[in-house]
Amino acid sequence: MSKIQKIGVLTSGGDAPGMNAAIRAVVRSTIYNGREAYGIYDGYEGLINGNMVPMSSHDVSNIIQRGGTILKTARSAEFRTPEGRAKAYGQLKEKGVDALVVIGGDGTFTGARLLGQEHEIPIVGIPGTIDNDLFGTDYTIGYDTAVNTVVEAVDKIRDTASAHNRLFFIEVMGRDAGFIALRAAVATGAEGVLVPEVETDLEELFAYLENDYKPHKSSGIVIVAEGEKSGGAYTIAEKVSKRHPEYDVRVTVLGHIQRGGSPSGFDRVTASRLGAAAVDALMDDQKSIMVGIVNNEIVHVPFNRTIKYTKSLNQSLLNLINVLSI
Repeated sequence: MSKIQKIGVLTSGGDAPGMNAAIRAVVRSTIYNGREAYGIYDGYEGLINGNMVPMSSHDVSNIIQRGGTILKTARSAEFRTPEGRAKAYGQLKEKGVDALVVIGGDGTFTGARLLGQEHEIPIVGIPGTIDNDLFGTDYTIGYDTAVNTVVEAVDKIRDTASAHNRLFFIEVMGRDAGFIALRAAVATGAEGVLVPEVETDLEELFAYLENDYKPHKSSGIVIVAEGEKSGGAYTIAEKVSKRHPEYDVRVTVLGHIQRGGSPSGFDRVTASRLGAAAVDALMDDQKSIMVGIVNNEIVHVPFNRTIKYTKSLNQSLLNLINVLSI
């Protein structure tokens, strides 16, 4: 039996739909295992300040359907220092919290790994980021909801694009990864997708517009990840307008609507599974790992691997865009 008696849970980094479902699962799984659950507010900043309270099963009632995070989230410059992490550990020790579950992305896991190494506290991570860019798991919490939000918005933009014969460049989130852009592009029947992982060849884009788009289509959608290397949707749209003044080119930036909203059923189930799996891992004396899902099975991935390695885009989906955009 694990000696752990009190488990803390926090959310850190950017919020993602489904984080509340994960919090709920962590708290209730902790109680189910006969341990005490503590909620830590405002991420690592709240941990440093000792902003943590005991949580009961009732405290996480009626939150599975809510977006955002009831525990709030904040970035902490102080936690990036050894002194800040020592302060955070002191707060855990004072409250008797002897294990942590952290919900977030690679920055969250980097901090958790250092805290665990320096102070030998068991920590398990749950992948919560709309970008879906964490190595070692097929899906991260919030990704499915974000894609569905983009799809709903693009479907509406498609209506007005068709009505006015316009070419829309739609910018979606994805500073370092194009997972949202790629999946949404396939789901919406976009004519093109531009992502950070693939260098944009503007001449190739111009050739497509001239030879394939112009003869066959009166309107179109190109999905652009915000981290696309040639300057983003506005820059590309401006270059297209100069090269093809005959096109009525428009830009829409979807922005933070992709982070909000009620989580999809898929994200609620994923978050619930991962929350329970995180507590199970702690009960099994695991530490410094992320729980993920690969081929629909729970896996344990060491923090150093999920931080070190890069998750690749699905090349077959990239190819599918070219096939279906004719």
